[in-house]
Amino acid sequence: MKIDEAIGRLKRLEDGALMRAAFMSLLSLTAIFLLIDVHEIATKSQPPIADPSRAPPFLPPAGTTMDPNRPTATPASPIEDLTKAMTFNLGPGGSMLAEGTIDLGAALRFAREIEQRGEYVRTVALNSPGGSVDDALAISKLIREKRLNTKVASRALCASSCPLILSGGVERFAETDAVVGVHQLFSGTDDRPTAEEAMASAQSATARVARHLDAMGIAAGLWLHALETPSDHLYYLTVQEMADFRLTTKAAASTKKKN
Repeated sequence: MKIDEAIGRLKRLEDGALMRAAFMSLLSLTAIFLLIDVHEIATKSQPPIADPSRAPPFLPPAGTTMDPNRPTATPASPIEDLTKAMTFNLGPGGSMLAEGTIDLGAALRFAREIEQRGEYVRTVALNSPGGSVDDALAISKLIREKRLNTKVASRALCASSCPLILSGGVERFAETDAVVGVHQLFSGTDDRPTAEEAMASAQSATARVARHLDAMGIAAGLWLHALETPSDHLYYLTVQEMADFRLTTKAAASTKKKN
C-alpha cells in the first residue's frame, strides 16, 4: 500500500507540475502578444520623420488652407509623366527639360548631363512635383555654379522642393500661367523616430533650405509661406509674389506684366 500511495502521490505531483508549466507557458505567450500589440500601437502613434532626402512628391490641385479664396491650379502634364523619376532632355536653343519627380540620385544624373553636354545648356526648364530636397539643393547649386538660367513654362509644374531648383538660376523665369507652389517639408516613409530625432531632422532641413535660399538671393517671405502651409496643400505663388520674393528675376517679372 505504501508503494501504491507513493506512486499515486507522484502522479498527482507530476500532473500539478504539468498544469503549472502549461499555465505559465500560456501566460508567457499572452504577455508576448500584449507587448507586440503595445509596441505596434506606440510605433503607429509616432510621427514620421521629416527626412528631406526621401520626401515623396505632392501633386496638385490642392490649395492652401491659409487663404481659401486663393485659386488652385492644374498643370498640363499627365500625372504619369510627373511621377516618373526625373529625366533631363536637351532641346533646341540650349534648353534642357528637367521633368518628373526629384528622386534620390537625380542630382548625380544632372551632374553627369552637365559634364557631358553642359556647353550646350543655357536654361533648365522645370516640370516637377518635387521630391528629394537634398537632390534639389544640389541641382540648384550646380545651376548657379554653371551660371545657367531656369524657367517654368506655361502650365508646367514646379512644386514642393522644385522651387529650390528654380532659385538657382542666374535669370529665373516663370510664365504667367506656370504652376508654382510651396509647402512644408514632410516625409511619407515608414521611419519611426523618436520625437527628439524628428525635431532635430526638421530643424536641420529648415536651416539648410533657408540658408540656400538666402545665398541664392531669394526673400525670406517665400520660405515663410512654405512653413505656414500644411504638407497636404500647396501655396500657389502669383506672378507678383514670385517677383516680390525674387524667385523670378526683374527681367522675367517685367516680361509678364507686359503680357
